[in-house]
Amino acid sequence: MRVLGIVGLATLFVACDSGQASSPDDLGNTGGDAGAGTGAVGGTGGAGGSGGSGASGGSAGSGGSAGSGGSAGSGGSAGSGGSAGTAPDAGVTRRYRVQGNKILDQDGKEHRFVGISRPSLEWNPQGESLFERDYQNIASWGANVVRVPLNQVSWRDWQAYPRTIDRQIEWAHKYGMDVILDLHWSEGTAGSEPGQKRMADANSRTFWQQIAERYKGDGSILFELYNEPHDVSWDVWKNGGSSGDGFTVVGMQALYDTVRATGAENLVIIGGLDHAYDLKGVRSYRITGNNIVYATHPYDYSNKQAGNWPTDWGFLVATDPVMITEFGVTTGDCGTGYYSSVLDYADRNGVHWIGWAWYVSSCAFPSLITNYEGTPTAAGNVIRQRLQSY
Repeated sequence: MRVLGIVGLATLFVACDSGQASSPDDLGNTGGDAGAGTGAVGGTGGAGGSGGSGASGGSAGSGGSAGSGGSAGSGGSAGSGGSAGTAPDAGVTRRYRVQGNKILDQDGKEHRFVGISRPSLEWNPQGESLFERDYQNIASWGANVVRVPLNQVSWRDWQAYPRTIDRQIEWAHKYGMDVILDLHWSEGTAGSEPGQKRMADANSRTFWQQIAERYKGDGSILFELYNEPHDVSWDVWKNGGSSGDGFTVVGMQALYDTVRATGAENLVIIGGLDHAYDLKGVRSYRITGNNIVYATHPYDYSNKQAGNWPTDWGFLVATDPVMITEFGVTTGDCGTGYYSSVLDYADRNGVHWIGWAWYVSSCAFPSLITNYEGTPTAAGNVIRQRLQSY
């Protein structure tokens, strides 16, 4: 979802797609505490607190790794280049692989991902109104996957953030759903406010190294490398280079290679240009690797209508798995026709899809619910009915 405005990370994150941000002490939902220690990145290691496993690889700082009961050792994230800890064992055995244009499960059966995004951790490091009931209600609609947007600065600088992500995964798995971890917000220029930049940056590579290390043991977690790339060339998209607005892009190939270098074989999702909508350049700039799914974001703009889909991204379904990781109407007219058209096209062509979003705001957000008990908006009702029809 395109972001139009940002405020400081140290307070909270507010954007066009974020609605109202709550204060950090509003929520009793952040999960276990991270281990004590000083410094957000590479500080001195401290004793482990209660929660998941301690930081791995001795990379939590000069004081050593966190205690066995700890979460993220020093200041919440590991030292630069290290892992932020080991995720708890979720007891999930599902694993997926790509074969041609299909996604197969561990039994060799074709699998189709259909679900909903649960935003807020991209702009608020504690999230907003994140509770187990969200995942229970999302699953009750018929979703088999939930997409969780993330912020690389929060991952690095906020002590409890890794454990908060763990908690979302635990809840999703409890109700039978897989999870997409989506790098939604990055920095661009080091030290700048996080937000939806043109592309990933050098710190995004560290983020994915640590995320992949933490979650590579759970094949039901998918990695979406960057939310909505835009305003760079296809060569920069793949190989990196100048962003055109003041920082050096790390391309999709390098991000993918970073994930695979950890030994992670999780499915990797890669969005195209024009805010992840356009996949035409994949013909010439295909990412080299395996278990890759390409993502598109059709929103109700004049150049992203049904007649454009076959040439802009639909052609790719003949050779590769394609997943719509966001779609909707942001004009505020609250119409539902575009939603039905996207879903009809997806169903006809075997496209995986994720609705945006399980968050209480306006139809211009666009929201799928009017409250966190799961009462659907008009668009949400289209999504719910379609999920329940499978």
